[in-house]
Amino acid sequence: MRVVLSTYGSRGDVEPLAGLALRLRELGAQVRVCAPPDEEFATRLAAVGVETVPVGQSVRALVTAPPKGPSDFPERASTLVGQFYEAVLAEAEPDGAVVATGLFPAVAGAQAAAEKLGARYAYVALQPTMLPSPHHPPFEYPMRPYPAGVTDHRELWELNIGTMNALFGGPVNDHRAAVGLPAVENVRDHVFTDRPWLATDPTLGPWPLPADREVVQTGAWLLPDERPLPADLEDFLAAGGAPVYVGFGSMPLGDPAGAARVAVEAVRAQGRRVLLGRGWAELADVDGAADSFAVGEVNQQALFPRVAAVVHHGGAGTTTTAARAGVPQVLVPQIVDQPYWAARAAELGIGVAHDGPTPTVDSLSTALRQALAPATAARAAATAARIRTDGAAAAAKLLLLQATAV
Repeated sequence: MRVVLSTYGSRGDVEPLAGLALRLRELGAQVRVCAPPDEEFATRLAAVGVETVPVGQSVRALVTAPPKGPSDFPERASTLVGQFYEAVLAEAEPDGAVVATGLFPAVAGAQAAAEKLGARYAYVALQPTMLPSPHHPPFEYPMRPYPAGVTDHRELWELNIGTMNALFGGPVNDHRAAVGLPAVENVRDHVFTDRPWLATDPTLGPWPLPADREVVQTGAWLLPDERPLPADLEDFLAAGGAPVYVGFGSMPLGDPAGAARVAVEAVRAQGRRVLLGRGWAELADVDGAADSFAVGEVNQQALFPRVAAVVHHGGAGTTTTAARAGVPQVLVPQIVDQPYWAARAAELGIGVAHDGPTPTVDSLSTALRQALAPATAARAAATAARIRTDGAAAAAKLLLLQATAV
């Protein structure tokens, strides 16, 4: 059976599909992953023996470039729809399956390809707040704010249908007409389907009940990482007490040098050493002192159990990896779903949600003191035992079981 996994997004969008691809291959499926052409994504997928089909522009180049105005938004959306339609159409088979996540236009292109072929299709959300629910509001697009004073979640999700139609209905339906598919009135629900999948851990990111729609929660799709830590990092870890890790993953920062200085000073104020994860912001060591070290792409599954705390942006993958390691967290959310993960860590008592995306030495020091407290560490350790590791295996079995049932 041929399964095509499709996404356009950062590492947090690609790595879960790599985890699913690995489990599907173990069950005998042929797997292709349509993903951005960034070399780091192809390298991770190649390491587990999965072929990557590069689609679109480099995501790293896109997010680290100077911001553009909203005038080219429809063109960029239309381009993504077409690119992912063509890529998935070329790789998928009528009796196979297509699983898609990532930016909406890319998902819409993948869905249209599956529909054209007659292949089975599943949309997967990597955070609960992506899916309509009376328990949380939809994300707000800056160019389409919701009316002031509207706070009812169901009403906001109804308004969201109009927002998604206004932003994506034209590009999606123009493309559907061009390839011989009928127009759809509600592009959001057509792409999301009436039975979406949710690839989050039930403890960290539960689907709230009661719900207005059926959601298949599989658990988070984790990719086991067996890579050893670099020798120089091992030397740093061995040279003193457990450091505090600070990294913002795929998030670009307006002032990375300033962010690094704040992090180093705040961590030192706690009497701790500091380990900076360079990430896409290119955080760097600020003064070359022996108590600080900067590291690039690294096996976080091996690293996080050896640090005192993890300060990060609140991405789903980093939050889950830190929670599995049983290490306290300070989440400094930047965009989209990151405030949700920060709030969840605080609710579970395994971390601290920083107020706002730009910490100061004082604000980060305050958050770190709470995160490094024995009570937080104890809750983080206890919660680690509840994090499931079989989400990708469960999803792979479900996908193939559905195939045999058709």
